[in-house]
Amino acid sequence: MHKTTALVILSLGLLACERETYTTWSCIDSAGIKYPMVLKKAQMQFQDRQLDYCGSLGPVSYFDVKCPAQIQSSNKSFIPSSGQLISNANEFQCNAL
Repeated sequence: MHKTTALVILSLGLLACERETYTTWSCIDSAGIKYPMVLKKAQMQFQDRQLDYCGSLGPVSYFDVKCPAQIQSSNKSFIPSSGQLISNANEFQCNAL
């Protein structure tokens, strides 16, 4: 009995480890248009593009298709605590769903 219970608990634990963690956000531009954004592991999916995580400086995380040597030059900068996303000089306000 104890062996079976232990195997079930172990199996459930292994299944939980395989789940991917992600956060879905709803982002609104200055014109009020909504765009979905997903942060999944070390990638951002936004406006039909998949971007890699380039690094962080303080509260700002940087994403780009190909990370530049200076991460501040990345295509997208995102501050999760405030939900501010800057993409090619366009500013979006994002809220986690």
